[in-house]
Amino acid sequence: MKTGAQILLECLKLEGVDTIFGYPGARTLLVHDALLDEPGINHILVRHEQGAAHAADGYARTTGKVGVCLTTSGPGATNLVTGIATAYMDSVPMVALTCQVTTRDIGNDSFQEADMIGITRPITKHSYLVTDVKDLARIVREAFFVARTRRPGPVLVDLPSDVLAAKIEAQIPGEVARRGYQEKPAVNLNQLKKAAAMINKAKRPLIYAGGGITLSGSAELLRSLAAAGTIPVTHTLMAIGVMDPASPLAVGMLGMYGAWYANKAVHDCDCLVALGARFDDRVTGRVDAFAPRAKIIHVDIDPASIRKVVKVDLPIVGDVREALEVMIPLIEKKDRSAWLQEIEDWKKQAPLPRPERPELVPHEIMEAISAVAGDAPIVASDVGLSQMWTANYLPFPGPRQYITSGGLGTMGYALPAAMGAALGNPGRPVFAINGDGAFQMNIQELATCSYYNLPVKTVVLNNGKLGMVRQFQKVFLKERYASTCIGNHVDFCMVARGFGVAAFKVVKKEDLAGVLEKAMAIDGPVVIDVDIDPDCYSFPMVPPGKKSVEAIFSPEEWQG
Repeated sequence: MKTGAQILLECLKLEGVDTIFGYPGARTLLVHDALLDEPGINHILVRHEQGAAHAADGYARTTGKVGVCLTTSGPGATNLVTGIATAYMDSVPMVALTCQVTTRDIGNDSFQEADMIGITRPITKHSYLVTDVKDLARIVREAFFVARTRRPGPVLVDLPSDVLAAKIEAQIPGEVARRGYQEKPAVNLNQLKKAAAMINKAKRPLIYAGGGITLSGSAELLRSLAAAGTIPVTHTLMAIGVMDPASPLAVGMLGMYGAWYANKAVHDCDCLVALGARFDDRVTGRVDAFAPRAKIIHVDIDPASIRKVVKVDLPIVGDVREALEVMIPLIEKKDRSAWLQEIEDWKKQAPLPRPERPELVPHEIMEAISAVAGDAPIVASDVGLSQMWTANYLPFPGPRQYITSGGLGTMGYALPAAMGAALGNPGRPVFAINGDGAFQMNIQELATCSYYNLPVKTVVLNNGKLGMVRQFQKVFLKERYASTCIGNHVDFCMVARGFGVAAFKVVKKEDLAGVLEKAMAIDGPVVIDVDIDPDCYSFPMVPPGKKSVEAIFSPEEWQG
């Protein structure tokens, strides 16, 4: 005979779960008590439930496994919502375990009761409320199956405390499948042959790689496809690392804050091959002017993503890995040197800005981090200017090295996500890069890093401002800066040391390299607070409503 809590942990072990990020409460007592008898599952006690969700997210993105977080009922569960929505927008496999009031008390406005099924229905692949302990094992196994298959995403399992306390003879299913749910759709071979023919015929083809390449583990296949046909590749924020930036076929990141030359390549190509991407508005700019000269091929595992935003000429529903395996042998070797040279000329015409100023500027910070980071660092960046600077100036030669909140744009993501990455990838250098605004949103997780001695090196780009919003105000609102000055009154080094974390302040440009080297020599968490120019922004930028090639390179270029 086993309790529901023990059955839950048996299922987690069968799913290969080795780490849970959680915070206890009255309704989780039995689960946390059972965890004492499970040495194979490491429970990480975060300092806020949102931190648990982001840590599970960072763990999942960098390992490819399903991330798991656990909370009590009511506010403990609702504090997960932002993290669940973050994972949902970026297709991150996660299982959120929320404990609940007893089944007899559900619907009675009981103490710390919240309808987590209703709250999370729009931001999960599926949500389960377990009302009978006999269904518990099947539901948990099914939740993991749904979370990691097809287009991955978060699944919530709500666990009433009487279900966790009930005892039965455990019968745990070996394999599960959900009725009507197809693990992956079969790819259409005829459509793939048509795609290959379109690519072979094109004079100026371009691959537009999305996060599906990373999720399907097909970065090497993407590189093989590009090499087979001498096809340049641009990528989204979610696909950073799928192409080595040193490759002559790598065009860089496209979109609102991407390279102008990447957007220009999209605009002038005659065949756009979208692989595992969803034509996000930050990528397309004005939709009716996106890739206007191209025949568009779109391969995606989610049929709802195809033709949702952009009309495509050849839709292909299927796993992008399987599609690439079929397509590569069909691609003909072509001399596209003239097309590649054109892109190189655009790179020289409008490179990413590298301003020289007395104060530290972003590209110098990223170059300094790159110099000390080693061969395979993992970097979690927060949202805002720090995100775009990291994406554009820090090179990532492989997938799952760079993680960030893309679709939801969640400030406060980097530090807890880096914690999850550090626990999932022991021995690898891990950085969290934040603006000073975003850093303060989950700064309490420094206590978690300190308690577990997690080797997260947190770099705070400190300009005393909410930089990205301030950039909008400077460009579009004639420098009317409303509520974007957060000041320099917080001593981040003192705060970090209060949490038991080593900290360094960098004011002078010449001190940065030495401080980073000191930080890397410390076996544990470190905060590096770096003063930067408050009037340094992220350009080029495509203004809202403009074509993707109508980027501006300074505030003065905006005509309104």
